[in-house]
Amino acid sequence: MELWIIFSKLIIILFLSFSYVQSETSNLAWIVLSILLYISMNITLYLVPSENMKRGIHLVSMVLIFISFREVDSLFLMLIPNNVYEIAWPFFEKKWWLLLVGMLPVFLVPQLQTIYGLIALFCFVVYFMASHYSKRLIKYENTLDKMRVDMQRLSKSLNENKEYIRQSEYTYRLEERNRISQQIHDSIGHSMSGALIQMEAAKTLMAIDQTKAVELLQNAINISKEGIEDIRITLKNMKPPTEQIGLQRLKLFIEEFSIQHQLRMPFVYKGNIDLITPIQWNIMAENITEALTNSLKYSGASEISIDIQVLNKLVRVEVRDNGKGIGSGKVVKGLGIVGMEERTASIKGTVIVDGTNGFSVTTLLPLA
Repeated sequence: MELWIIFSKLIIILFLSFSYVQSETSNLAWIVLSILLYISMNITLYLVPSENMKRGIHLVSMVLIFISFREVDSLFLMLIPNNVYEIAWPFFEKKWWLLLVGMLPVFLVPQLQTIYGLIALFCFVVYFMASHYSKRLIKYENTLDKMRVDMQRLSKSLNENKEYIRQSEYTYRLEERNRISQQIHDSIGHSMSGALIQMEAAKTLMAIDQTKAVELLQNAINISKEGIEDIRITLKNMKPPTEQIGLQRLKLFIEEFSIQHQLRMPFVYKGNIDLITPIQWNIMAENITEALTNSLKYSGASEISIDIQVLNKLVRVEVRDNGKGIGSGKVVKGLGIVGMEERTASIKGTVIVDGTNGFSVTTLLPLA
């Protein structure tokens, strides 16, 4: 707001200076002195921090204006509206009343009433606009401060949630380790202990009763076989299916890519994904990664869709964006596309690239 006020004062001072130069007045020295004193006071006005001191400088400045008006030149009265508005603006709720107050000195200069009225109106408009702008600026600053506080609160909440997730994951791992330990102890541990007891008993009876010792050894063998089978079953239950690992990794990668680059990335999969082999999952993931990177670099797309379909004899994986595509329709194969073709060809698959409607990369992999 202060810049607007300074700007309006500067315009009026320039107007007065131009008028005095054109009029070739005889008391030019007093005019220059009065203008310099007015400028000095107004510069001091914006340097002092105290509001009381500012009001005092305003009053002194108004006294100077009236003295210059009476003793030097009547045009100095043109400086009074700025000071009146600046000192009285906060005390008037209805600002139009202040405009009338600023217009009152117009009767002191009958020959300059039009000029004074225009200057008073100009200063009022400047103050009104500056006040309105300052209120909006303060409102925006308050909103910004509130948003900053909210962001700090959300950031703190996010960090707390991350810490909670980390602790939950750690607790889950401890519980899983405890479950596995307990399962090994209850089944495999008991089996191995029973087999060891049987073998020690057979060792003791070997010299006394070989038939009984052989029987005990056979029992130990049977118990060991049961223990090994328990180990196999436990490991099988612990290990997740291959298709779940591949699908979950792909989902996680797509979600992270979408968040990182602010893209819409719908992901659809259909068919029996259990038929997809681990090596096919690896090739699909690498081709999808390469296709997403190319779309991000060159297409300018806002949406990239990933579609996986398991058909009767093949797996179809399409990555399509809504970008600018290729105007000529002719695709120039760079190292990325060539690499996708080589990877896919290693398991007798095919890559189809199309740039006519956006840009799409389709990977076809045969099922065993």
